Amino acid sequence: MLEQLLELDTELFIFLNSLGSSTWDGLWLVITDEYTFAPFYAILLFLIYKKYGLKTLLIIVFVIAAMITFTDQTTNLVKRSVGRFRPCACEDIMDTIRYIAERCSTNRSFFSGHAANSMAAAVFGGLVLRPYYKKLIFILLLWSFIVAYSRIYVGVHYPIDILCGMTFGALSGFAFYKLNKYILQRFTSE
Repeated sequence: MLEQLLELDTELFIFLNSLGSSTWDGLWLVITDEYTFAPFYAILLFLIYKKYGLKTLLIIVFVIAAMITFTDQTTNLVKRSVGRFRPCACEDIMDTIRYIAERCSTNRSFFSGHAANSMAAAVFGGLVLRPYYKKLIFILLLWSFIVAYSRIYVGVHYPIDILCGMTFGALSGFAFYKLNKYILQRFTSE
């Protein structure tokens, strides 16, 4: 059964990856770059500051740093433990895929750190700002899906890698949102 699931995952990857074209490659390389959305994060932090004030912002920044560290390091631990070949390093398909990333950073990887981190940020940010911006979470989730798909487009992750990364990120974002609520209640109540 696992073998059939992985075969289906490979077929879905090849299909989704082949949808790309050289016309759009530059855009997807920008989307998948880890620094592209730094201004976007700055805007979210500004909105948090505007609605909650400096003291709360500082606490939230601490929680966000812990969340990203947790998500990123757990992703790295899982990548090293599972060791699934990336599509760009899989000899069975490497000649049939569109590989446009600058490099195949490691030969093995499971699950997508980009998908996990962007989803954690989307869930956390959307929930923190939900009292003021009810529909923002949907924009953030869409953004996270786009970032996650970029990893398939550039040829470095399978769909299961993306799905697992997004699921882990959503759970992490929700857990750290709850931790954030607890810390804020404890340290900001006068």
